[in-house]
Amino acid sequence: MNVLEEWTALVCRELGIDPARVDRTAVLDLTRDVAHGVARPAAPLTAYLVGLAQGAGTAPPDVVERLSRMAKDWADANPEKPAVTDTSGS
Repeated sequence: MNVLEEWTALVCRELGIDPARVDRTAVLDLTRDVAHGVARPAAPLTAYLVGLAQGAGTAPPDVVERLSRMAKDWADANPEKPAVTDTSGS
């Protein structure tokens, strides 16, 4: 078991989540797409928002794919705005 698998198992146990329900690859792919297409700080925020929507039952079944596509579209529509690391919120 690698560190990421161990951490995932530990956090799932702490939060009472069945680790079989966690698609780690999809989450990591989503955060990569958002970090590269929008901004690095947007990646963990997006993952958190997906989690909130999942918990509230409002996330569409294809939420990860839709948001990945949105991040890529954002990058295409905003080529003059490179993904930045600004966390000031402005």
